Amino acid sequence: MKPPRFIHAYGDALLAVALTLFLQLEVWLPGWGVIDDPEEVLTSGEQVVAAALGLAFTGSLAWRRRIPLAPLALAFPVLAVTGPGGLDGTPALLLAMVVAVYSVGSETRDTEALAGALGVGALVAGAVLRDPDARESLGDLLLPVFILGGAWLAGLAIRFRRDQARAAEDRAAELDRAREAEARTAVADERARIARELHDVVAHAIGVIVVQARGGRRTLDTDPEASREALGAIETTAVGALAEMRRLLGVLRADDDGIALAPRPGLRDLDRLIDQVREAGLPVELSVEGDPVELAPGVDLSAYRIVQEALTNALKHAGPASARVVVRYGGGRLDLEVSDTGPGGSAGRSAGHGLLGMRERVALYGGDLEAGPQQGGGFSVRAHLPLERAGT
Repeated sequence: MKPPRFIHAYGDALLAVALTLFLQLEVWLPGWGVIDDPEEVLTSGEQVVAAALGLAFTGSLAWRRRIPLAPLALAFPVLAVTGPGGLDGTPALLLAMVVAVYSVGSETRDTEALAGALGVGALVAGAVLRDPDARESLGDLLLPVFILGGAWLAGLAIRFRRDQARAAEDRAAELDRAREAEARTAVADERARIARELHDVVAHAIGVIVVQARGGRRTLDTDPEASREALGAIETTAVGALAEMRRLLGVLRADDDGIALAPRPGLRDLDRLIDQVREAGLPVELSVEGDPVELAPGVDLSAYRIVQEALTNALKHAGPASARVVVRYGGGRLDLEVSDTGPGGSAGRSAGHGLLGMRERVALYGGDLEAGPQQGGGFSVRAHLPLERAGT
């Protein structure tokens, strides 16, 4: 976690104050520091100039992050008046220059970085030329190079690490935004699918109710008991449809952060569906072939809805007839066949939204659908879905 900016500002201000006091003591009290050689003691005039320039130089370190080239520029006139000993004579000045050079490496970029690199090179050259011992000793020659050059390289390394960390944070933030967008898209897709589910629920329930109402009306005078059973079936179907609609509408109205999906029907619920259709007056036979497997939720739901829509169409259009449902597992796919023995009615079935919805569901999973009249009468719907197991 990156420290707050004001922490950096306070730290830089304290560092500048400490170095300012240290350097002023070295300027005004030569015996207090290491400048105790009479040849290296500044004259009174040089003391005034050195104190003023030193104050400006060390004080500028308080803004070393915002204006990193300013302390480096002020280091040159300060170095010119610190006596023949140069960097060797004033530890406070040496430490302040290390901080200034480090800041150039860590805080500059692009054109500023190039100017800073040239400035550091000039400062190192000036320090070497100012020290008479550097002309005679290789160690004295390399000391400013190692100290100042090392500080600059350390700043570069810190800047590189900081840029890497910032880039990683940006990538993480971008991934978070992508995940949030993906989640919002998934929620929108799920709600659109639930809206289609709601249409299927209402269409199926109304289809059953209409058939039961017609049958009950026909038998109202001749068979009151049959009419009573039809009314009971209408009530049961309507209550179940309303309950499922409430669950689905609850999902549609839920907040994005806390969506709780209603339980979805699947092929395991075919027995209950077929019982409802039988109660509505259409005899249905169910046959399951092959070894049933646990399907992926989307495939399972689509398979159930295809059978439901096909039986609803049979109830509406087949008239006095019977129906047969075949669920077949094997060959890497799931085959569904819903056929009835009703006379004709194919044109009405083909023109409705039911078959379009079935084709859309099948196409979503890379399957295919065949629907049309059968030879010898009746109508059949055949759907073929890839056999995607749950979790794949």
